[in-house]
Amino acid sequence: MKAAVVSAPGTVRVEEVDDPAPGPREVVIQVAACGLCGTDLHILQGEFAPRLPVVPGHEFAGEVVARGAEVTELALGDRVAVDPSLYCNECHYCRLGRNNLCERYSAIGVTVAGAAAEFVAAPAANCVRLPEHIRTEDAALIEPLSCAVRGYDVLRSPMASSVLIYGSGTMGLMMLELAKRTGATAVDMVDINPQRLATARQLGCTHAAASADEIERARGWDVVIDATGSERAIQDAIGRVAKGGTYLQFGVADYAARATIEPYRIYNQEITITGSMAVLHSYERAADLFATGVLDPEVFISHRLPLVDYAAALQQFQAGHGRKILVVP
Repeated sequence: MKAAVVSAPGTVRVEEVDDPAPGPREVVIQVAACGLCGTDLHILQGEFAPRLPVVPGHEFAGEVVARGAEVTELALGDRVAVDPSLYCNECHYCRLGRNNLCERYSAIGVTVAGAAAEFVAAPAANCVRLPEHIRTEDAALIEPLSCAVRGYDVLRSPMASSVLIYGSGTMGLMMLELAKRTGATAVDMVDINPQRLATARQLGCTHAAASADEIERARGWDVVIDATGSERAIQDAIGRVAKGGTYLQFGVADYAARATIEPYRIYNQEITITGSMAVLHSYERAADLFATGVLDPEVFISHRLPLVDYAAALQQFQAGHGRKILVVP
């Protein structure tokens, strides 16, 4: 089969690789679509260098075309979306129910062969069947939505909160959609990309601006979310949190990124600084939300490109062109 392979930092090309075979409790999925995200850029940059080469792709959906001998709950032809998380279920954090902090953390498309390919193997337990009204390609959005749901689990955002989100790419827009549904009185968006701000306005944000200085909120915001991973954005965002408010680091920053905090202000104003990493008990809930129409795929998916253009798709994503980019094998 054809698959995109990251063989060394900065090097990715579409190659012929062996077809996957299912283990006893696995299925093989013919990939309908695979989304790109910031994690794929980190893989390309070599931040998971000990695990290269690897086929990326952790946001995906498709059709079951083979199954292991012990799989009974899925049938050939079932359309599924897949949670890429592969936890050991044995380490200290897994035993505490904090599986996304697993000491042996692994994931399809990160540490094992992923879905930037024609076929991919996955545990049957990670698969969620799709209802008839959902287009299989569109269901690649469920994985990033499950990360956003996890973010709101961490926030426990109270009703009538004011929310400021940095970054109106796919993840920022998903956080906007969830904020609107969790009782926020205002959801403001900051981004330096005018096209992305236009989409935020289309989805009904309260204000959209290139800088938080352009938005009037003298006391700051109850909830501030970074969905950029940008060091400059993070530094600015931390300073916008109101007294008693919460800052969520949701965007994937570079390992070397640094931000300065004022410990006295954190203490004196009872500010919470927290983070949200990947998926935790949120994938099936995200699939249920997706089935209700919480996201409009026609808004969120801006490009559908063939697998052969995977490297170009990554470059386009890195340049900030478009919203969610899908690779369609």
